[in-house]
Amino acid sequence: MLDHLGIGVRDLVASRAFYEAALAPLGYGVVMEGEQYVAFGPTARPIFFLSAREPSAHVHIALQANDRERVDAFHAAGLAAGGRDNGHPGLRPEYHPHYYGAYVLDPDGNNAEAVCHTPQ
Repeated sequence: MLDHLGIGVRDLVASRAFYEAALAPLGYGVVMEGEQYVAFGPTARPIFFLSAREPSAHVHIALQANDRERVDAFHAAGLAAGGRDNGHPGLRPEYHPHYYGAYVLDPDGNNAEAVCHTPQ
């Protein structure tokens, strides 16, 4: 299992604003920051780092949501924060019968996803 993940971003201020908005419905917020990085997580545990450096080659970041409503809220918040839709909230039965996810492209084109695996 992963402990934490970091990606490079072109514009730390823009990426921070996008992820602050998009990850808030999932219970993530800024838990650590410095001049060249910002880290998000639940409470005080940094799990997801953004670093001001050459952007990572388009990665896929999937974060677990407790329920489908939070997946919907993640998608709406990500779009409102300037992200681009890459898959509306909905079931993805090709993965498994209860896979409910939504995808938003961040300012650097990374595919950010929120997913809930529990039945409705």
